[in-house]
Order: sequence, then structure tokens, then C-alpha cells
Amino acid sequence: MDYAPAISSILSPKYLSAFVKQQYQLDATTTCSVLKTGVNHSYLISTSDKKYVLRVYFLDWRTKNEIAEELKLLDQLQANGISVSFPIQDKNANYIQEISAIEGKRYAVLFSYAEGKTIRNPTKETCFTIGETMAKFHQLTVNKTVNRVHYNAKTLVSEAYISATKFFDNTTEEMAYYQRAEAIITSAFNTAKTEDLRTGIVHLDFWYENMKIKNESDITLFDFDNCGNGWLFLDISYCLMILFRNEPNKEVFKEKQTSFYHGYTSVNPISNEELKLIPYGGLAIWLHYNGIHIKRFNDFSNPFLSDEFLKYWIHTVKQWMEFNGIKI
Repeated sequence: MDYAPAISSILSPKYLSAFVKQQYQLDATTTCSVLKTGVNHSYLISTSDKKYVLRVYFLDWRTKNEIAEELKLLDQLQANGISVSFPIQDKNANYIQEISAIEGKRYAVLFSYAEGKTIRNPTKETCFTIGETMAKFHQLTVNKTVNRVHYNAKTLVSEAYISATKFFDNTTEEMAYYQRAEAIITSAFNTAKTEDLRTGIVHLDFWYENMKIKNESDITLFDFDNCGNGWLFLDISYCLMILFRNEPNKEVFKEKQTSFYHGYTSVNPISNEELKLIPYGGLAIWLHYNGIHIKRFNDFSNPFLSDEFLKYWIHTVKQWMEFNGIKI
């Protein structure tokens, strides 16, 4: 029977249950269910006494080498006491599986399950621990690199802006802001005092959806799918911007931001140059993810990406910049 080509598919949980049971020699009670569909698909794997998460990468989203670099980083973090969702080897000591889907070869990795809750609006005390956890991560990745993307003004914003000009109406107020923001970020990054900026491996997606919190202070990090190389303040920027977005009372946010900084600087100092650039880092990453929305319109963002969504996206980042005293 001939099949029409597909852009992407949601792999059958029944098939994956049998696949992981055989490949990882799990017990007969093993079940599989869809946990989350998104840029990649995540499945909950349950056995009689354990849980795991199987991530199935979209076709051609990450190369096998890029995935291997992500997993190598996770192994190093786990070995050095950072609580992360780490990759599990199969019966042949392999991390990366290859699955023949209808659209082509898909990669899959089994990860340990992160215990705890997803907390959208954490307390001041938890913000301290988030800052401390990030600092410990940066302590291990400073001056290191992975064989993946280097994040800078071009790869974060310029490429996203070019994509946006091909997707949205260029005459709108939001696109005018986008254009000004791209120019301002490029200028700020190009004129930065690089000798005062720490460089290393960054997570780049350090927000509440990618951490589980237990007992207010035990934090497990996961989803390093966007990890790469860049200035370490980028992780601080995005984390603080998300905290800002989710806390309606901005006076309370200031307290949480202070608590986060206290946690971070209890491990690592933050230079004045880094502090100066943190607002721009949040702006850059926020626009970068809009670029991913556009890139993945056909198989991920189609249900929500629209002119109305762009208004929300730009309005959110505009509030962040104005809170930091920067008008674009």
C-alpha cells in the first residue's frame, strides 16, 4: 500500500511501549502515554516501580551529533552533582534510538523522570534556589563549549527578524518594534565590554516548564534541547523575564528578582556589564523563540501563530523592557 508523505506524525504509544520494553529491557508492566506534544514529543514511560520520559525528536530538528552533545553535557552535569533529567542507556549501551516513522528517520532518547511540581509563579524562597541552581550549572559550564550553535545577536534575533518579515505584515506597529529591537540588540551586543562577560554553555530555555520543584527547594532541570554556546547572562535574562511575565504584582517581582540574584551571587558573581545587558538578553531570547514559532509553523505553532499572537508577544517584551527603563 502506498502512503502519502507526512511532515510529522505522533508515534503510537502502543508501539513505543513495546519498543522501549524490548530496547531497555523493562518489565512486562511497561506502559506508554503521550505526555506533551510540542517542538518535540514527550511520552511518559511507566513500569511497576519507575517512571521515565521518552523524547522523540522531530524529523531533521536536531542532528544525531547535536543530540549527542546535549546528552554528553547532561552526563557531565549529573556527574558533578547538578540535578538533571539524565539520559538512560539501552541494553546495548546506546543513548540515541533511531525510529523509522512515516515521514522519515526520527531520533529518540529515554530520560530519567524529574520528580516534583511545575511551579509557574514561585515564592521568593524558591527564586533564591533557582538562582543558586543556575549559578552552579554555570560554574560547571563557564569557558566550556559544545559542538552546537553559538548564540549571538545574529543567531538570536537577526535571523528571527528576517523570518518574521516573510511571515507577518511588515507595516504593523509590532513589526516596526521588532525591527528597532533587532537593531538595538545588535548594537548593545556589539559594543559590550566582552572582557567583563562570562562565556560558556547555556541552557537558553531556563523557565518553569523546564524544571520540577520538590519541597520548595529541590530543583531538577530538564529539556536541554536548545543548549548551546554564549554569554552566561543569557540564562539569567530569560529566567528573570519569565518571572516578570508571570508575576502580576511588579513590586513582588522586584523582591523575587532580588532573591534570585542573592541565590545566584552566593555561588557566582555577576558583573556590572552583565547586569546592564540582562534586559537585552531577555528581549533577544523572546524574539528568538518567535523565530522558532515561524520556522516550525507547519508542525508546531500552526494552532496559535497569528497577527494577534504577535501583538501579545511584542506587548509582553515591551513591558519587560520598559520595566527596565528601556524604551524601544
